Amino acid sequence: MQRSNLGRAWVVPALTGILALSSWSAMAQGNGAPKVGGTSTFDSPGAADTQGATGRRRLTTLTAVPEDFANLKLAPGFLLSMDVYDAPELSTNLSVDAQGNVIVPMVGSVHVGDETMTEATASIEQRLKDGKILNSPQVSLNISQYAGQNVSVLGEVHNPGRIELLAPHSLEDVIALAGGETELAGDVIEIRHAPGVSPQKEMIHFSRKSDDTTLDDVKVRPGDTVTLRKAGIVYVLGGVTRPGGYVMQEGGELDVAQALSMAYGTTLNAAVSSMRVIRKLPDGKVEEIPIAYRDIEKGKIPAPRLQAEDLLYVPISKVKTLLTTGLLASTSQAALYVYH
Repeated sequence: MQRSNLGRAWVVPALTGILALSSWSAMAQGNGAPKVGGTSTFDSPGAADTQGATGRRRLTTLTAVPEDFANLKLAPGFLLSMDVYDAPELSTNLSVDAQGNVIVPMVGSVHVGDETMTEATASIEQRLKDGKILNSPQVSLNISQYAGQNVSVLGEVHNPGRIELLAPHSLEDVIALAGGETELAGDVIEIRHAPGVSPQKEMIHFSRKSDDTTLDDVKVRPGDTVTLRKAGIVYVLGGVTRPGGYVMQEGGELDVAQALSMAYGTTLNAAVSSMRVIRKLPDGKVEEIPIAYRDIEKGKIPAPRLQAEDLLYVPISKVKTLLTTGLLASTSQAALYVYH
């Protein structure tokens, strides 16, 4: 008898533990607590976890909400929770369909698309009053789920991908949500709007100066695609220490002196007096612009600004090459003589 009681006392906790383990496993496989997704996703698991069975996304604290939530416009796919004071039988969930309508009990279809929460509440209250359902209806609306709307941010940003937006935001905020621009970002941003918006494409020119408010003034809407273009390239060739192509950083501005500095300066055999910029014109022709380097070096004139795809060419002097070669040879022989 004692053995039977002891066995029963061991079996009951074991079964309880197994049931608890199986319950925890079922929750972990998809029926558990919802996970919070990120603000910038590219088909990431965080974004998928915030989707419900209807394809909507739950409102999380990481979503880029508008500065003034009262200005949020309702759109197809939103799920609203409606509470009617002193009429619980009318309280229900309202789904905004493709036409922007919701079905209100005892009233029927009410159009709320492109309306704010305040405007939608007033529309429903008016329909309840006009239908003589309630004399003084008091309706309260809340957003339970919202339609997945995003902006794609591509190009020279630290975290390219899709950012969830509920309402238009400034271009500066959108770039900040994407991690900010990289060092190779230029001064031109392309915005492609969703179909049906005119103009379809905008080119935004900005400067990185502190007093430039261009990015704050431009608004980005859900469905837009923002692309930060790479800064232009200037080519420095000829009698320089490190010839090659150099990105026009610092807001896309670069002058002759800065370009030569990035190329580690001129060589000993460089004919700096014949330095020139070779620029391709829009009509396909080529223009040669002489550069008074000596005057720039002495500070008499400012260094000319360069444009993207400019070629700064520093010719090599044959006379200086011969003199430099002879000087280097003599120095080398003297060094060998002293060494031996």
